[in-house]
Amino acid sequence: MNLWERYVVPPLVSCACSTKPIMKQRAKVVPRADGRVLEIGCGSGTNFDFYSHADIERLFAIDPSEGMIKRAQKKAGDLGWGDKIEFMQTGAEAVALEDNSIDTVVITFVLCSIPDWDAALREARRVLRPDGQVLFSEHGLSPDEGVAKWQRRIEPVWKPLAGGCHLTRDTGRMLTQSGFALEGMETMYLPNTPKIAGFVSWGSARVA
Repeated sequence: MNLWERYVVPPLVSCACSTKPIMKQRAKVVPRADGRVLEIGCGSGTNFDFYSHADIERLFAIDPSEGMIKRAQKKAGDLGWGDKIEFMQTGAEAVALEDNSIDTVVITFVLCSIPDWDAALREARRVLRPDGQVLFSEHGLSPDEGVAKWQRRIEPVWKPLAGGCHLTRDTGRMLTQSGFALEGMETMYLPNTPKIAGFVSWGSARVA
């Protein structure tokens, strides 16, 4: 890990992923989480504001970045989550949880940067109970070819500066290819956000 990735990327990503439009997207899905929850890529704990203390039995918050985990731990303490959150510094491609042990998997603005997204979604499917749910809100590939063309052009420069973030991943396709059935996915361009980074999709999915 170089100095940029260690010291610049964590606060940069935290700031970018907590803008007002993105926070509104998080608020659309995160409050629906319940039971035993796995949050993939917890970052600095941005979603912690939206979980319901009454509905969460246990929250497993994973992230590969030591800097992000430290920020998330402080956020959890400030919000009084106590022992309900278990932090795991690990990538989403290999999660130390038992099969069929999770009620809700939360994935928000992180699939764009996971190196092996297919392995991560396979792990999500493995740990999810048969009647469990995936709640997601992500940005990605625009359906408008003019925007998508610029996404493809800019991505090689964007990716190393933004912590491995891809602009051209298709969230719905990724979920369905990994064995999930989408439930009411919605899409839009975020207001006050460049279109190359502002096409978002959100909703829920279950094991197909």
